[in-house]
Amino acid sequence: MRQSKLFTKTRKEAPSDEVSKNAILLTRAGFIHKEFAGVYSYLPLGLRVLKKIENIIREEMNAIGGQELLMTALQDSEIWKKTNRWDDKVVDNWFKTKLVNGNELGIANTHEEPITAMLTEFISSYKDLPLYVYQFQTKFRNELRAKSGIMRVREFLMKDLYSFSKTEEEFKEFYEKCANAYMKIFARVGLGDRTYRTVATGGSFTTNLTDEFQTLSEAGEDIIYITDEDKKRAVNKEVEDKSVEGRKSIEVGNIFPYGSKYPDVFGLHFKDEKGERRPIFMGAYGIGLGRLMGTVVEVLSDEKGIVWPKEIAPFQVHLLSLSNKTKKFADEIYQTLITKEVEALYDDRDVRAGEKFADADLIGIPMCVVIGEKAIESNILEVKDRASGKTKEITFEHLINELKS
Repeated sequence: MRQSKLFTKTRKEAPSDEVSKNAILLTRAGFIHKEFAGVYSYLPLGLRVLKKIENIIREEMNAIGGQELLMTALQDSEIWKKTNRWDDKVVDNWFKTKLVNGNELGIANTHEEPITAMLTEFISSYKDLPLYVYQFQTKFRNELRAKSGIMRVREFLMKDLYSFSKTEEEFKEFYEKCANAYMKIFARVGLGDRTYRTVATGGSFTTNLTDEFQTLSEAGEDIIYITDEDKKRAVNKEVEDKSVEGRKSIEVGNIFPYGSKYPDVFGLHFKDEKGERRPIFMGAYGIGLGRLMGTVVEVLSDEKGIVWPKEIAPFQVHLLSLSNKTKKFADEIYQTLITKEVEALYDDRDVRAGEKFADADLIGIPMCVVIGEKAIESNILEVKDRASGKTKEITFEHLINELKS
């Protein structure tokens, strides 16, 4: 992508109505656009990051047997009335609407009820289980505290997986597999060393204790107590374990054990090998993609701008041509990168070198390749690592080998 063709532009000043680091940096760098409080559009750079996060999550969910589907955002109120969760006094963050005929509908904030009702048509025998289904879908929640940039919003993309098992033991086995998969996801997006599996209460979803995944950050709204540093275990403040010092954290994922709560309501059971009717054990597993993206920015950015981990960076390389004299050589390198299937953002703009360096730091692509006049003569490129700030000089062939390794 030629930077001169990007319709977004970087901004020197922070938006006057934003206070969170993630919203300020992502807006200044051209990743997101605020429509109104709690609602953001993802611009080309931001969408590339979001899609890479999605692909990481998809890979890890598929690896543990998940099957991807896509459910509707409009939901039948009668399904929710069966579990007594339609009333705003029970779940108070609904967006609701009406059809022309006056029937009331919910606008999706989660999918426990719809997926359980759907599966009554597909599960009947022990041969149909276990079953693990997940989706990436836009959720809507009438958030009273729409703040913290893209980490607390009214409209967001969520991965929600639902598991259905024959026995409690089978459920627990998958529950642990999913917890481990979550830790792999957080490691791949650069948060593994500061994310903890945290015991918590289930809120409006369940009366059972659940597991949250909390990332240490001063921008967090939660307080956790670390109980095992090596195993990355903690407890949430709300479960009243105050034996160690509390740390501020951001919730980046959660998993819920439901038992037979939802299946029983909808009559979702199975017949075992003897033809006897048995209960189904259910769990739910969620990750908000935008929230995860915002957490990466909060935790890993520095005073110059965003610092993206390699796996979710919008591009692998940020190529900078420093003057008109270097443009032809930089064009050739850019075309070769494309041929080699290297994702590159090429700053071919007619602006000062200082502005290009500042924008590169703000945008935060892991590797910056600088084409100065020295490079034309020597065929040696200057490569800067965004995270460490260290620079080195290498040949173009060496650069390609590094990127492909």
